Amino acid sequence: MTSKSKWSVLVVLSGAQFLMVLDQSVMNVSISQLVDDFDTTVTTIQAVITFYSLTMAALMVTGGKFGDIWGRRKAFRVGLVVYGVGSLLTAVSWSVGALLVGWSILEGIGAALVLPALVALTAMSYEGKDRATAYGVLGGVSGAGIAVGPILGGWVTTNLTWRLVFAGEVVLVIAILLATRVLVQRRPDRAPALDWVGSVLSAFGLGLIVFGVLQASNWGWLQPSNSPITPFGFSLTPFVVAAGGVLLAAFRAWERRREGAGLEPLVHFRLFRIPTLRGGLAMFTFQNLILMGIFFALPLYLQIVQGFDALQTGVRMLPVSIAMLLTAALGSKLASRWGARPIVRAGLVLLLAATILLISTIDPQIDDTTFAVAMALLGIGMGLIVSQLGNVVQSSIGGEDRSEAGGLQFTAQQLGAALGTALIGAVLITGLGSSFANSVESNPQISDEVSKQVGVRLESGVTFLPSSDVESAATDAGLDQPTTDAVVTSYEDSQLTALKTALLFAAFIELAAFWATRQLPTTRFDELPEVAEAAA
Repeated sequence: MTSKSKWSVLVVLSGAQFLMVLDQSVMNVSISQLVDDFDTTVTTIQAVITFYSLTMAALMVTGGKFGDIWGRRKAFRVGLVVYGVGSLLTAVSWSVGALLVGWSILEGIGAALVLPALVALTAMSYEGKDRATAYGVLGGVSGAGIAVGPILGGWVTTNLTWRLVFAGEVVLVIAILLATRVLVQRRPDRAPALDWVGSVLSAFGLGLIVFGVLQASNWGWLQPSNSPITPFGFSLTPFVVAAGGVLLAAFRAWERRREGAGLEPLVHFRLFRIPTLRGGLAMFTFQNLILMGIFFALPLYLQIVQGFDALQTGVRMLPVSIAMLLTAALGSKLASRWGARPIVRAGLVLLLAATILLISTIDPQIDDTTFAVAMALLGIGMGLIVSQLGNVVQSSIGGEDRSEAGGLQFTAQQLGAALGTALIGAVLITGLGSSFANSVESNPQISDEVSKQVGVRLESGVTFLPSSDVESAATDAGLDQPTTDAVVTSYEDSQLTALKTALLFAAFIELAAFWATRQLPTTRFDELPEVAEAAA
């Protein structure tokens, strides 16, 4: 392969990677406009967004298997077509139902086909240092898409319409499809039959776990808040997650039965006996858990506390995407000198430093310089991590398992994203309610009667909202101005405390992630033994 054709392949794969991750971050900043356009509620639009993550997480393993059956390039193309149709339907959607089918279902299915094939195509197209560089670039592009999404979505939504983003995606899909002729075409030696029973069991098992985790912030983890039903007085969350776990246990038993009968399973569980693969998948989970958890908390600080709009928020988070893209490319070059473990650990140290610095910036008046430095450190740390993990996973297995490993990789990422949003969200909301209740109770300017009223309101749930809304609610409740001011001040202080607590929790997760690095390789990728083929 010439250097020009190698560059062309990477451009095509990077374009698809950027497209896949851009979507969700764009939609998150367009919620209010979607609510107005479809005359619906925030909860309904959030459910649509949740279902998108749900579809990808549930179908990613099955999507990877289609790459083995059809060939990776064909799976990549079919996935792009499905994704493009979904984007077109989303752009012209006339109801929430059309939005759900176009964005959540069709785009989710398309992504579940494209992403595992993308990972396998990268491994097939590059070797050695070139492969490390390719995965580094793809990791940086992924992070850039997450960070650029709010800027692009904020600007287009504010000045034009969110529909243009999805119309633009259709154009990008067509361009990528036309360029796929440069991709490696390698037909499978044998086309295994799809394990339909395993696909259903894994899809529903993973789907229920992700759904339960994502709904935990609404339903409550154990103590019910808005839970639709309360079995034995508990929230529905643990029961949904447990049901998912039971289905995954049934899936494991079914796969063992198929392998015992000499039939092709959906997942070869022998892959999990490879320590490097286990370490890579664990770090993929931690990577998205940390990134999406922090990206959940920071927009709340910038938009709710500081009052910035979506575009201003995106601009302040831009250093993450720039630093992540540049560092991911550099990180791939570092892999020629050091193993993945020390590089990933260095990235975690920088993430920890960035998080501590962010905690120090959580004040009523933002220090833009310090915040920008923290964002850059966050991008550098995450860039070092993402530059290594794709190569860790794909270098640990043989060629016939690449699509399957890609499906496992993105399943781990979706689980991490769901856990990050849910856990950081739960810590944030719980911390806000607890801090606000304690602050009101200990404030001498607030009477016991008012304190009790606030306590009653908090029992029905608390949300992260602008202090002006709290002021309006206090005024409507008939409180005098001094008391209203005291309540508002207590709420504003509690917001800052809750945000710092959530970021501190993220720091503890970063420390825990060091445990997952134990099984990452310490030697350079070009010095690793071919353990993959032995395991295959």
